[in-house]
Amino acid sequence: MTVREIVHKLAAKYPPELALDWDNPGLQVGDMDRQVQKVYVALEATEAVIRECIAWGADLLVTHHPLLMSGIRKVNSEEFLGRKVLLLAENRIAHYAMHTNYDVTEMSALAIRALGLLQTRVLEPTGAFADGTEYGIGFVGLLPEAMTARACCDYVKQAFALPAVRLFGDADRMVQKIAVCPGSGKGMAAPALAAGAELLVTGDIGHHDGLDAVDQGLLMMDAGHYGIEHIFIAQMGDELQGEFPELAVRRAEIAHPFTVL
Repeated sequence: MTVREIVHKLAAKYPPELALDWDNPGLQVGDMDRQVQKVYVALEATEAVIRECIAWGADLLVTHHPLLMSGIRKVNSEEFLGRKVLLLAENRIAHYAMHTNYDVTEMSALAIRALGLLQTRVLEPTGAFADGTEYGIGFVGLLPEAMTARACCDYVKQAFALPAVRLFGDADRMVQKIAVCPGSGKGMAAPALAAGAELLVTGDIGHHDGLDAVDQGLLMMDAGHYGIEHIFIAQMGDELQGEFPELAVRRAEIAHPFTVL
């Protein structure tokens, strides 16, 4: 089994051309003809993840977030990105990423199932499939029942196994129609309001993002960038194991990148 064969299968299901213009999915580092026996699945290609790949003897690292999102002018051990590229290359570990192309084809569906939302639709369409079905970033739908924003925080924490979330707005306000944007959705307040959402659940919400949304009548819940997107790890690990039963697949342990003390 080669990197090329695995990538071909993944690209057929999560076409790189569906990614947003600024994105950089695809093979980040490595040889397409590299033989693969062990695949490691993680959300990010952090140095800790790469060293875990090395220790385990992985041949391929599959992540959601690309290692290389913008131009890199040096590849050396003194620069943190260069150091990671060198670690991968020197240990003959290929790295493949599926980012917004995965978001528009799978991430929203996973999150919808986790939350049990009803009557869902795409929050910000970016295109349409051949059958006319829209795809895009985020979604809006109805909770199974109306609840307070405080109770919704508990509901989201349970759905995604989160230790904490941050809420901007009145915790006692009743909500049922919510928008969800896995990852970084601080700029999604306008489409959420246009869709009639009462609450937007996302990550990377800044101080002014939250306050401005509340002033416009929208509650904002910051569940963390990692908080919702970590569902990629289990889904992709299961998919790779099912598609390629001859491979050994290891999933990164869920480890939130910061601690609330």
